[in-house]
Amino acid sequence: MKVLSANKNRLLVNTLFVITTAFIVLSCFIYFFPLSSIDLDISREIQEHHNVTLDRLMAMISIFGTMPYSAITVGVAALLFFIFKLRKEALFILLTALSGLVSSLIKLLINRPRPAKDLVRIIEITREQSFPSGHTLFYTVFFGFLIIIMGNLKSVNHYFRKAIICLSSAMILLIPFSRIYLGAHWFTDVLGGALLGVLCLSVLGYFYLPKTEINS
Repeated sequence: MKVLSANKNRLLVNTLFVITTAFIVLSCFIYFFPLSSIDLDISREIQEHHNVTLDRLMAMISIFGTMPYSAITVGVAALLFFIFKLRKEALFILLTALSGLVSSLIKLLINRPRPAKDLVRIIEITREQSFPSGHTLFYTVFFGFLIIIMGNLKSVNHYFRKAIICLSSAMILLIPFSRIYLGAHWFTDVLGGALLGVLCLSVLGYFYLPKTEINS
């Protein structure tokens, strides 16, 4: 059992090391080469079949990552957990909001410009720097942590947990396409946001989950 536990921990550490290295390499690439052909090709491919209905749908998907809606989303979720006497869960949900601070710091460091209207179709006008995607980072951390909570709280209704897990998974998977479709980000922006989100989520998950469950 101890050997199996050690192997799992080693695999987790190695995986996080690879993700961290990938994010650092990607950040360096973006810093020296802010515009790449792969980003442009992917954006044009995703935006190729656009229409008004899809514009609205993609905007709706992104709304939870835009202030003040992101703060409201975190606050309401934390309040609901607190009301149902799940104080630990409420605290950790509040901590997911720190992903915004992490995103802002790296944006200032890399200082990558947003996609320009002469290159792609701009539906959502944004002002902050482009890398990494704060929406993708936030969705990965917030909705990812909801998945962790629902997987851990066996006392909650089974169908309710499944519904939250499915909805959260859908939001995580759809947000990268939404950001690119809206012309707010490049592919490498959302990739960077996802990688950084997994790292932040891993830290929160480590401190949230019971150590016996992590090491079993």
